[in-house]
Parts: sequence; C-alpha cells; structure tokens
Amino acid sequence: MAPRILACFGRGFGPESTLGHSGSESDQRRAGPVLVELFSSQGCKTSPDAENLISRLGRGDFAELEEEEGMLPAVVVLEFHVEYWDYLGWKDPFGSSMWTVRQKAYVESLKLDTLYTPQVVVMGRKECLGTEESNIISAVRSAPRFAAPTFQVSFQKPGPETLNVSLTGQLRMKVDCCGLDVMVALCESGLTTNCIRGENAGKMLSNDYVVRKLEKLCSVKDISSKKILSGTLGFSLWEGFDASKSMIVLFAQNSSNYHTFGVQKFKLPDGL
Repeated sequence: MAPRILACFGRGFGPESTLGHSGSESDQRRAGPVLVELFSSQGCKTSPDAENLISRLGRGDFAELEEEEGMLPAVVVLEFHVEYWDYLGWKDPFGSSMWTVRQKAYVESLKLDTLYTPQVVVMGRKECLGTEESNIISAVRSAPRFAAPTFQVSFQKPGPETLNVSLTGQLRMKVDCCGLDVMVALCESGLTTNCIRGENAGKMLSNDYVVRKLEKLCSVKDISSKKILSGTLGFSLWEGFDASKSMIVLFAQNSSNYHTFGVQKFKLPDGL
C-alpha cells in the first residue's frame, strides 16, 4: 500500500543506524561532511521556515552552537522539492515527481508510514521535521562520518543547454559485495519566487541548494579504497542557468537502504 500523504506533518527521529561514529574526536575532525536532505514544497505552509533553516545550516551559520557544544561537523545540503502539494493552488516551479519517488524510498527504508513536508533526512539514517532546529543539529552531531571522496572534476559546455561533468577519483572506502551507487547532484542557490497562490500566497520565497538534476555516475561493488573511478555525465540545463549560483555534489549511497557514505562538493567555475 502506498504511504499516506499528510500536509506539513511533524515526526521525531527514524530508527537508529547500526553504524557508529567513525572514531576518535581527531578522526571526526578529519572525516568528510554530513549530507542533509530536505524534502520541501512551496505549496506547504511550513516549508519556507524549514528552507530558511536549512539555508543557514548550509552556510555554516551556527557558530554560536560550536562555542557552546563543540565543533559542528561540516554539512552539505540538498533541497528536494516534491510536487504532491501542487493541487492546493500553487505549482512549485522546482517540484518533481522524481523527488517524491526518492522521498518514498526513505519512507520505506526508515519504516515510516507517511510522506510529509518539510522533512529532513541526515545521511539516509535519521529523519525529523524540517523546522525542528535542535533535532536537526542533534542528528548532524550524531551522524556517522566517513572519509570524503577525492575526485577531480572538469566541466565542458558544448552548447547553451548542456553541461558535461567529468569526474575521476577514489571513494576512499572499501566497498563490499552489497555495492554502492555513486550519485551526482546539480543544485542551485539564490533563487527567489513570488508565490501568488496556495498556502504561501503573498510571500516572496527564497531557496538555496535546490536540486535541479540528479544522476548516477556508476555502481560499484567489491572494490578497494584505492580503486580509481571515472565517468562523464551530461546534464540538460534549465532556462536562466547561472554557474555562479550552482554546485555539484557527489555522494555514495546504498541502493537498498539509502544509507549515505562519503560526500564531496564542487563549485562551478564562473562564466561557464
């Protein structure tokens, strides 16, 4: 049975992962960033508050917490806009059924019984309501950490509507027979939308780290941490694409339980 859909529904954390932290405090400092995914919609009344919170998290605006409780791990944010609230009167310009499918996969892997917005998922292992700052920070602090991949990237724009991204490097972790998918997201920040209908009618909405494209670079299994991987992806570009506001995020993810491992991000060169 498909999960029920509840508007702006709040929940606590999902089940704990069986994986622990990646070692001592010094090991934690050397580990890679934590991936935080937000599932959101401009058609959901409470999503703008979550989007603002996630933008602050992505910018590193929680220095005061570091002073009080110790260093907060580096964070990479991805914002996925779902389309299932469009019927309320406002069609989210960044919404996609593909992101709804991704969210449903988390509903299944985390053994939830509903889809809701705004929802935050941390490293594919914990979830909470996207407006609950303290719970999000707690999930980031307790998330397992992994070495960041060491890929090199090059960009080529053969035409105004296509961006080719070539990647070569190492995941820096041994992969067993269960395998991992190496995913690459193209996202955009600094977006503003004048919302004239729906639950957020009359608001000027701001969005950062919005995922515009998500592709699989490759699938791997039974490889050493030093294995060199490479591949090229072609992204179709949207009207108004601005390289200065965009970035690439590479992450390794288990295709069965959606647990995330190493994460690496790249800025796009200006003028691309």
